[in-house]
Amino acid sequence: MVNTLSHLGVGLLIALTLGFKGKKRNVLGFLAILPDLDFIPYIIFALLGGSVSHETRNQLFYLFGHREFLHSILFILLVTFLIWLKTKDRLFTAAGFAAIFSHVYLDYATSWKMRPFYPFSTGTSTLGAIYFFDPLANILPLLPVFVLLVAYMKNRGKWNGKFNNFCTFVTENRSKLYPALLIVLVVWLAVLPVAKLFLVNYISSAEGAKISYEDTYPSSFGKFLAAYPYNSTHYRVMEVSYWSGIGKSDYIEKINVTGDVPDASAYIEKAGKLYSTAVPQEIDYPVYSVSEENGSVTVRLSDARDQYVKYWAYFKTVYRFVFDKESGEYVAYASEQESREKKLEENRFREF
Repeated sequence: MVNTLSHLGVGLLIALTLGFKGKKRNVLGFLAILPDLDFIPYIIFALLGGSVSHETRNQLFYLFGHREFLHSILFILLVTFLIWLKTKDRLFTAAGFAAIFSHVYLDYATSWKMRPFYPFSTGTSTLGAIYFFDPLANILPLLPVFVLLVAYMKNRGKWNGKFNNFCTFVTENRSKLYPALLIVLVVWLAVLPVAKLFLVNYISSAEGAKISYEDTYPSSFGKFLAAYPYNSTHYRVMEVSYWSGIGKSDYIEKINVTGDVPDASAYIEKAGKLYSTAVPQEIDYPVYSVSEENGSVTVRLSDARDQYVKYWAYFKTVYRFVFDKESGEYVAYASEQESREKKLEENRFREF
């Protein structure tokens, strides 16, 4: 996840590097933020999602959910094809492809699981190689935004006498400046996923265990949270970095039962199966807490890494299933980012 202004800046940087001005430049800037307009169809999903079947709800989520279809390869190709039909301009079409692809790649390379190959596959994946507050990815693209802002303000008779030296430098060097900035950004964004691969392989070797590339998430600049099943009862959660390898680590119990709950394993299995039918599947290392009270059994489902992050963009979600022991019926709740818990719709899960 990169901020919207930086996404816009990447599109403008592509336009300025290729010499596009005016309307075409603005279109490329718009294309670079286009995928985030999926908040509009997501409103439709929020209105319709609770009134359809479970299977239909999931399909609507794939189409209208945030960072779903509008962040897919098929959507990129469809938009690129429409640009070509409209303009028949090869260079502009290629630039349009690069602008929208840059957005999807940046989101995919930070910390968000996506379905890039939907509808051909509903499997999620991510690179998770770039911290979503990465200074280069967020700040460098702001330069073309600032350049155009200064030009706009001066054209309106404002900011006269300000930034003159800056404007002179940009004007005299723009033929080299913009391509150089774009090359630096592209190289940086290409190198980090490879660097992460070397780090994950090193940690796997040091631990004598297979560490998942996709499930190793950036927690700060140059640092990642990694985890793996240590044994049948515990996960090992580690903070790793490029410069110090394995830092702090801990062992997280997979199942915690409070009191005497004879059928705890059966309820855990049922909660796990219910969760497996829902989207978006944000939990990678499930931790179950089971308790019983007043004729009902509560199963709390969270991710083993939750306690290691305070503000997390993806998997810090907690589900709570409350099963009635006599009828077997259940009610499900969820909270995100430690927000207020809300009751989930009956069609959120599919029973077996």
